[in-house]
Amino acid sequence: MPARPLEIGPAGIRAARTIEILRTERGFSQRQLAGRVTALGHPMSNTMLSRIERAQRRCDVDDLIAIAEALHVSAPVLLRGRPAA
Repeated sequence: MPARPLEIGPAGIRAARTIEILRTERGFSQRQLAGRVTALGHPMSNTMLSRIERAQRRCDVDDLIAIAEALHVSAPVLLRGRPAA
């Protein structure tokens, strides 16, 4: 029996959306942000980042911390999401 894929819960979906919002607010392409994450020592392709933002790939703790650092925010900011305007 093949392994069942892990579902992405509400916090993961919120983090994915927040990553995309912050990335675009800062004027980074997915390729640029993935490059910044990689430069911090956490290899990430733009395809991986795209899948995280579309909630097609789980964002593990190491991904979350590296992305937060590359965006100059704390990891909890990504988990809480952006407040509604």
